[in-house]
Amino acid sequence: MKIILLGAPGAGKGTQAEVICERLSIPAISTGEIIREALKSGTEMGRKAKSYMEAGQLVPDEIVIGIIRERLAKDDCANGFILDGFPRTIVQAEALDKMGFAIDKVIDIEVADEDIVARISGRRVCDSCGAIYHVRYKSSAVEGVCDKCGGTLSQRKDDQPETVKERLIVYHEQTEPLKEYYRRQGRLFIVEGEEHIADTTRKTLAILEEAQL
Repeated sequence: MKIILLGAPGAGKGTQAEVICERLSIPAISTGEIIREALKSGTEMGRKAKSYMEAGQLVPDEIVIGIIRERLAKDDCANGFILDGFPRTIVQAEALDKMGFAIDKVIDIEVADEDIVARISGRRVCDSCGAIYHVRYKSSAVEGVCDKCGGTLSQRKDDQPETVKERLIVYHEQTEPLKEYYRRQGRLFIVEGEEHIADTTRKTLAILEEAQL
């Protein structure tokens, strides 16, 4: 089965991708991870991406598309895959269609903006060991102190409310139009993201299990 996960930053796409990956035995492909892999392995597309990243610029669509094409051509994708973070724009979606992969399901995990801000801005990261906590869902025993190593917990710049709101603006402008794109193709399914991850997982798997009947 070939699946695309849509949703705003912090909606929980990565978590759901891990569950689906294990359940269906297909690879979960995160755009960020495969770009880093391409950089590390030194592929042609990876070298091109590196030049933009070192200059502090966004990697152009044609390079991201090329890296995705290379990844989907690998043997482990023969029986399907889960795409998390691609496509992000209509241009990327059209390019994916032209690759000849028949996408079975596009699952959009919907979470209100205010809940996204609360989820992401509540994260705290240990400056020493990198352990991740959350002021609401996974707090440390002592406020501001890592349970694992005693390091100081801090909020990353990317997790600050102002930064999250800026990322949401970009999402609504560039990525949200994909919902209508896939709705017209009859492939879009909406999952209301719940506060408890297990509830979102249950809804997501129900859609996929129905598709397999």
